[in-house]
Amino acid sequence: MSLLEEKALKGRLQIKNGLFIDADDLTEDFVRASGPGGQNVNKVSTAVQLRFDLRGNATLPESVKTRAAQLAGSRLTLGGEVVLQADRHRTRERNREDALERLVELLRKACERPKPRRPTRPTLASKKRRLETKKKRGSIKKMRGKAGAID
Repeated sequence: MSLLEEKALKGRLQIKNGLFIDADDLTEDFVRASGPGGQNVNKVSTAVQLRFDLRGNATLPESVKTRAAQLAGSRLTLGGEVVLQADRHRTRERNREDALERLVELLRKACERPKPRRPTRPTLASKKRRLETKKKRGSIKKMRGKAGAID
């Protein structure tokens, strides 16, 4: 049993220092998986569908929830649940670990505040370079014309 599963069994899953989610907010469904497994794939449900109730979670701050919702993208349902499908491995246990690790990784990324963008202005030298290249390009185009037509 992995460290993530042990923590999940105790009722809490730690995301970062001081941030955790309750195991009650997680639900797992086992479904049949495509992929590796041989003949076993048609009779054993090894894939895991992990659902995390993001909207109903009381332990995460609202800012983390909104960033997690953006990061989840199409994995977020209309009901506010994050659905992760894990079927990379042949066993239920490894797929459970994989799904939990991916959920924790998503929530850890959501905990990081994005660096604010500071608008910058072009320098005077870059403006002059731009205007010079425009003038050169314009003069080249001006030289084009019909043969024998002199103004």
